Amino acid sequence: MLDILVVKHGLTGPMADMEWVTALEEAAGVTINWEEVSSDWDQKKATMLAAGDVPDLIIGGNAITDADLATFTGLFEDLSDDMDALPNVAAMFAAQPKVEAIATQQSGAIYSIGTYKRFWPETIGRQYINQVWLDNLGLDVPTTWDELFDVLVAFRDEDANGNGDPDDEIPWDWGPASTTGFANNHPTALLGSLGVPMSYGGQQGYVLEDGTVFNFLVDERYREVIEFVHEAYAAGLVSNEVMTQDYSAYQSVARGDGDLAAVGYGYGWTASDRFGAQLAEQYTSMAPLLAEAGQSTPVAWSYDDENYTANHITMSADVGGDKDAALAVINAFYDQDISIQVLWGDLGTNVEKLGDDSYEVLPPADTQLDPSTWKWTTTLADAGPSWIRDDIDVVLPTDIEEANVESEPLQAAFDNIDPETDVYPFKIVKLSTEDRNTIAINNTAIMNLAMSKFGEWITAGGVEEQWDGYVQELEAAGLNQNIEIYQRYYDEYVAAQS
Repeated sequence: MLDILVVKHGLTGPMADMEWVTALEEAAGVTINWEEVSSDWDQKKATMLAAGDVPDLIIGGNAITDADLATFTGLFEDLSDDMDALPNVAAMFAAQPKVEAIATQQSGAIYSIGTYKRFWPETIGRQYINQVWLDNLGLDVPTTWDELFDVLVAFRDEDANGNGDPDDEIPWDWGPASTTGFANNHPTALLGSLGVPMSYGGQQGYVLEDGTVFNFLVDERYREVIEFVHEAYAAGLVSNEVMTQDYSAYQSVARGDGDLAAVGYGYGWTASDRFGAQLAEQYTSMAPLLAEAGQSTPVAWSYDDENYTANHITMSADVGGDKDAALAVINAFYDQDISIQVLWGDLGTNVEKLGDDSYEVLPPADTQLDPSTWKWTTTLADAGPSWIRDDIDVVLPTDIEEANVESEPLQAAFDNIDPETDVYPFKIVKLSTEDRNTIAINNTAIMNLAMSKFGEWITAGGVEEQWDGYVQELEAAGLNQNIEIYQRYYDEYVAAQS
């Protein structure tokens, strides 16, 4: 019997309902006792790690982070000398050296193994506008900030959804703000208009541009974005709930009422995921906006490299006599058939196996759900350990096809980004415990101030008058020290590659 803790998405059903779990147990020759966590993981994890009470395996997307691995040394098994028992993992490392690089710590130890998903586009976030609303009002898709502002005003005033009520449209909405940083569904997307290359929507603001690390939180381009967004908020062009709504409300509002859309402009993984299958066809994916017409600055977009993700399965160092069983489970997760099912769901229900090396991901059995929601409801999806091989054929679900098609307007922005000099290799670079702790302590103070000011400046204004003092406060909180640390590690990384 193995004890496995799995950190699941809030939508994901019980492990007992997933048929592939039986195949996993049979392949590994073990019985699994699942502990399933869908909320408050950080709090539960802190207690667990502090007590040193670690289950045999922990599963979940970055559920155990590099910071955890560096801080709680001794709690986790070094798998680097167990590759003979992990032939699937060894084969994945050989086929995808980047997966191995992401998994390998400074010391050469491998405590946690990630995924390779193959089919994901360069970014997990796109921006959308309601084409039906534009057509109803005789408007074109905006290409600049000024044009966007004018369109949002029209959405506010002119009964864009055509139901006879000019006051039930939400021109602009974005995801709930966090105290720890930004994501792909935030208006930091507009930094791309000014040429700022980001990953995952900006996170804590650290950016690599032409090989130089800086933080956009103190960059004048961030100030320009804040000024524009505040102007829109003050004009009533942004949801009144944008700073207080939770994710469930944010998603629900965007899915409207039947064929009646509620949101004009916003961000998401795909149109169907953001606005629901019934409304998705109303929305158009947009190219990055220009900050102003005729600008010479090349636009950028968030470059996320989501095909490679870190830390999906981690073994306790105290697994005892069940170590062979635990290794067998890890290896089984990276089996071809099981990986397909971990990501997309059970064979026969979610996926049809067409041949030894070919598969078709089936439409949702629940026709009320879009493919992305269906996947997260029925399996571990992106949270689970998996290896989607390059030499197999997969008829993709419509959400992946949709994401790739809807990324096409962003291609010019991606062409402006050099992944070697404009994308910080956060997933690969491993910091020492001392440097990681320094950055974490500094970031606590930095993000508390920055995210508080983000909300204040958007809703109440004041960025112009407060900017200089704010920059000084962030620098006093250790921002420059963090930048220096990240730059040093990046320079060492580049030197090691040459």
